Amino acid sequence: MTTSQEPLPSPADAPVQGYCDPRFAAVRQQFQQNFVVRSETGAALAVTLNGELVIDLYGGWTDAKHSKPWAEDTIVCCYSVGKAICAILAWRLAERGELKIDRRVADYWPEFAWNGKSEIPFRWILTHQSGLAAIRRPLPRGAMLDWHLMTSALAEQE
Repeated sequence: MTTSQEPLPSPADAPVQGYCDPRFAAVRQQFQQNFVVRSETGAALAVTLNGELVIDLYGGWTDAKHSKPWAEDTIVCCYSVGKAICAILAWRLAERGELKIDRRVADYWPEFAWNGKSEIPFRWILTHQSGLAAIRRPLPRGAMLDWHLMTSALAEQE
């Protein structure tokens, strides 16, 4: 039995929608290039400048078959996105003298020292050298939204 498959839409046909302040037209062009040149499937980008939303773009598809367009409210799995945000915030705290990057995490959070982690400095956390790639025990659905459960799970890690 043979089946005919319709060709996928071209990346150049990726729908890009949303708002982009004219001052940032080059950003919109690069966002479109993610689909045309870099074969991005779907993405969204929002940027604020001095409290003003200047870019709020979304485009592409939510599936590999390019059959479902990305919508303004498409939900995205964003595990690694938090790494950059965390690093920016940590360095800002360090600039203000509120966080010493080379100090041990346990100096700020004593429970972190459990199970042999007492000497790990913040720098190792921020540069992914702490050896804490993932929580090893299974967690219930929604655990990432439970502060106490997650801090306990991190503290228990070896």
